[in-house]
Amino acid sequence: MASISTLKGLVGLVTGGASGLGRATAERLVRQGGKVILCDLPTSSGEAVAKELGPDCVFAPTDVTSEKDVQNAVSLAKDKFGRLDTAVNCAGIGVAFKVYNFNKKLPHALDSFQSVLTVNTVGTFNVIRLAVGLIGENEPNADGQRGVVINTASVAAYDGQMGQAAYSASKGAIVGMTLPLARDLASQGIRVVTVAPGLFKTPLLASLPEKIIKHLSLSIPFPSRLGHPDEYAHMVQSIIENPLLNGEVIRLDGAIRMV
Repeated sequence: MASISTLKGLVGLVTGGASGLGRATAERLVRQGGKVILCDLPTSSGEAVAKELGPDCVFAPTDVTSEKDVQNAVSLAKDKFGRLDTAVNCAGIGVAFKVYNFNKKLPHALDSFQSVLTVNTVGTFNVIRLAVGLIGENEPNADGQRGVVINTASVAAYDGQMGQAAYSASKGAIVGMTLPLARDLASQGIRVVTVAPGLFKTPLLASLPEKIIKHLSLSIPFPSRLGHPDEYAHMVQSIIENPLLNGEVIRLDGAIRMV
């Protein structure tokens, strides 16, 4: 594990790394002297992003729900950089449907509910279960630490709005498995921490009309603006550097409570 005062030499695997929170995380880790396996779908801009970040970033085409894809990404970390210190789970999807449309007499499609849980929850767990095998091979530092897993939930896990049953359930499951995963991995010196972001200026939100973005921004007590992806990445860095953070979910949301 890299020194707690620097990310220099750290090797991280980042899912959803081609855009948004994942890209900002990959950029920060490389900027701070780390090396990154950037994971995203084959159809993403992941390869171009990795090239932009230079030789310390390598793209691994990855569907997080695929055991083969994730295992290939973990193997690439070992082959390319010789180790893995952290896995950061940023890959995720969402849908917006009420449980029942009474005007059209249509229930929430079951396949869309299952898809969100499969990508967000099962995909996160799939990455963790495969990445920690390699992380656990590290020599422990003076504190007995070998590495850290960082997951992405959402304030929707607590404050889910109308139409967010699937998304909130998937993120609530990530919150719920944080502590048992930390307990499972404690004997190996691997920490598990989850970040629950609020409203961030990701490509999805940035594509909304300016009027809607302004309305969303005003709903955040302070600072009254969308979060910058690098602020999420900064939290990732803080988690890596602080060895006492473990088994916890951290809201990063400007004190928003959605209604």
